[in-house]
Amino acid sequence: MFKHILVPTDGSDISAKAVDYAIALAKLSGAKVSVMSAKEPFPYSAISEMQPTPPQEFFDAQERIASGRVKTVVDAAKAAGVPCDAVTVEAVHPWEAICDHAKAQNCDLIVMASHGRRGVAALLLGSETQKVLTHTSIPVLVVK
Repeated sequence: MFKHILVPTDGSDISAKAVDYAIALAKLSGAKVSVMSAKEPFPYSAISEMQPTPPQEFFDAQERIASGRVKTVVDAAKAAGVPCDAVTVEAVHPWEAICDHAKAQNCDLIVMASHGRRGVAALLLGSETQKVLTHTSIPVLVVK
């Protein structure tokens, strides 16, 4: 069936549901799970001295948050006896990072939530999930 499943996470409740599906499916099919979480890039502006948060502090906070998200998945996979690796990726567009990572890691399935924490922007621009569905040739299982 499947050998390598990618599950992106943003830490939301619906994303956690997708993680549960991915781990259960991996356990049934003997697949490996890869988990990824996207980090926001620093919002540079023309007047960098006006930034309320120093760049390094911003990067450290983003890494701490993303690392916590993937660690939760790695721990759940380990408890289920499913091999899992994790990565955090800085990305302006998480959908691009998801598509690129799935292709680079030879994943044969992407399991992701129907929507995440993208708010009003997702309503106006389309969700990250919709963009992954549009731009990848890898099968995608969407969890609601």
